[in-house]
Amino acid sequence: MSKISLVGLDIAKRVFQVHGADAEGRPLQRVRLSRSKVLSYFADLPPCLVGIEACATAHHWAREIQALGHDVRLIPPQYVKPFVKTNKNDASDAEAIAEALVRPTMRFIVIKSCEQQALLMLHRTRELLVRQRTMQVNALRAHCAEFGIVTSQGVSRIQDLADLIESEEDLRLPTIAREALRCLLAQLRGTQEQIADLERRLAHWHRSSEASCRLAAIPGVGLITATALVATIGDGAQFHSARQFAAWLGIVPRQNSSGGRQRLGRISKRGDGYLRRLLVHGARSVLRWRKAAPRGQATWSDKLLARRPTNVVLVAMAHKTARIAWALLRHDRTYEPRVI
Repeated sequence: MSKISLVGLDIAKRVFQVHGADAEGRPLQRVRLSRSKVLSYFADLPPCLVGIEACATAHHWAREIQALGHDVRLIPPQYVKPFVKTNKNDASDAEAIAEALVRPTMRFIVIKSCEQQALLMLHRTRELLVRQRTMQVNALRAHCAEFGIVTSQGVSRIQDLADLIESEEDLRLPTIAREALRCLLAQLRGTQEQIADLERRLAHWHRSSEASCRLAAIPGVGLITATALVATIGDGAQFHSARQFAAWLGIVPRQNSSGGRQRLGRISKRGDGYLRRLLVHGARSVLRWRKAAPRGQATWSDKLLARRPTNVVLVAMAHKTARIAWALLRHDRTYEPRVI
């Protein structure tokens, strides 16, 4: 009698669908489970290959099922979709996951540890608070502009506006408006304190991580980018080369080639947009610093800047930085300063 050796698990918030198959892919079992019964179901199964679509809570379930002795693999959702034969439902999705699981060329996502996810949560929380801070600063400036008070842009210039709001001597602001603006100002200060606290936590983790410290030596890679890289890709073993890592980040041209003719377009913007944005902003700071303090010898980026637009050069620099970062993580090396 055939036994279950492959399992496609379609996860959700409360209802989970299981598709069990033998080693040759023949379906043996289709089960619908509640959340509370998932782990007990896999505890009763012999060790088998389990596929889960990479989505919300996927890393948690992968760790829990892996602890029961199973080989768990996470599959990107866009790679599962072509295997859905008919209408989309939980059973079809679970079957598609099981079929995609055994494809010889299938690519999988490395399961993140609890520490990696916790560190990324710090990054996501900080990113949200920074967006909220920008909204609060823009609201303060816009409200004050309604009374003819215009100040310079930027978070660093908001103190001048705060002094004006708190000053009772300035009669340009009505009392009711001043009270409303003080509420916004209090929220802004609270948000700034929370961002500073998260950055202190990131700095503490960064100092304790040898890999993150090595990455921070790369021009354009600071504390935020270094910790985000380590938390996202770990040691980079899931990528076969630096080129594949750069392609995963979406900082390579999108291809639309056919008939032996290559057609390259704009960058694909696939993968982790947060990492890509950090790398491009880091390249922007490096380029701005070099323009302010030019060197005698023309660098690679200087020569590229002479014939390409600035944004194209920034993406090229981010691409090179990403490949250097992968090499340091994968081969456990230190950065050797080199002008790029």
